[in-house]
Amino acid sequence: MDSVTNHKINIVSQNKTWLFVPATRIDRVAKAFASGADAVIVDLEDAVAPEDKADARKALQQYHDSADYQPIWLRINRAGSDEFIKDIALCQQMPNFVGVILAKAEQISDIEKAYQGTGLSIVALIESAIGLYHIDAMAKVSGLVGFSYGFLDLCNDLRVQVNTSAADIVANQIRYQLVLTSKVHELAAPIDTVYPDFNDEVGLNARVQLWSQMGMSGMLCIHPKQVLRVKQSLQPTEADIEFARRVLEEYEQSGQAVFKIDGQMVDAPVIARCRQLLGYLLTK
Repeated sequence: MDSVTNHKINIVSQNKTWLFVPATRIDRVAKAFASGADAVIVDLEDAVAPEDKADARKALQQYHDSADYQPIWLRINRAGSDEFIKDIALCQQMPNFVGVILAKAEQISDIEKAYQGTGLSIVALIESAIGLYHIDAMAKVSGLVGFSYGFLDLCNDLRVQVNTSAADIVANQIRYQLVLTSKVHELAAPIDTVYPDFNDEVGLNARVQLWSQMGMSGMLCIHPKQVLRVKQSLQPTEADIEFARRVLEEYEQSGQAVFKIDGQMVDAPVIARCRQLLGYLLTK
């Protein structure tokens, strides 16, 4: 992997909050950045009706060329569609996008067409059984920097009933597959799907704890109020921070590979985890 690609993957991994803005509401982009979102995605796909896509592209072009432009990601329509071709042409006129979120990615050629057409970093959205089945093959394609997924679309395709224990099992299996594939192919850790109820703080916090503990890198957000809540949920507790500091202090002072802190056995994996935690805090 070349250094440029590795740098792009690292940038994606650092983005914890990815906030969607409909391309029909370009006026909301500034507010999206003001919310503290790490990445803003302007959506030309599901959030825009077919009859509104042409006007949305014009508005996006005007924003891109304005003095107010801030680097955004663009969600484009699925490969093979007429709208995809129009989106690729749009990207070729706008070189300052950060990257592309490719909707409904299903096969190698989808990634290849998006990357060859735009030259931009690609995050593939997995939204079908076929796409999920082909993630290992797609993970090898140049230009791909990471995966996310659309859980409701996947549930519809797999005939999984949402908001059930069965759906939770399937969701965690999807997360695991994406985490494993991304790690093996040295991509950014995957981005979790949206949490639809933006007024449910308790549920959102539980979701953030789940995907972060599973090794995912961030989350798609559909409302600005979710951004701060996600970031707050990711903050380690004071007890976690203090434990990590004591572990590293003891390790540096004693040089022992195995020791105890507060009755808890500490060895190489625990030390590595503590370093990750304190290293994360230094980047904040």
